[in-house]
Amino acid sequence: MSREKGFTEEIEKTFEDVKKLLNAMIKDRAVPRNIKRKAQRGIDELHREDESPGIIASNIIYLVDDLSQDPNIPFHIRTSVYRIISILEKIKD
Repeated sequence: MSREKGFTEEIEKTFEDVKKLLNAMIKDRAVPRNIKRKAQRGIDELHREDESPGIIASNIIYLVDDLSQDPNIPFHIRTSVYRIISILEKIKD
């Protein structure tokens, strides 16, 4: 994945970890479809190459934070959402 400057090896690893968590949400049969759609949008956002790491992280935080307020989200997925947010909060421009 060739990215513009600003994407350090640490940021790439962080994004890869977030992608794994989002993929786990998508594959979980207990997760409602609307949550899976937002998780997929988060993965799509990770592949954007026209934005800085801070903006990509911010966009994903916005997407998954909205999920944490969903009353239909399973508890184990809510924990993953909080984990994603805490991982991405470290990324700044």
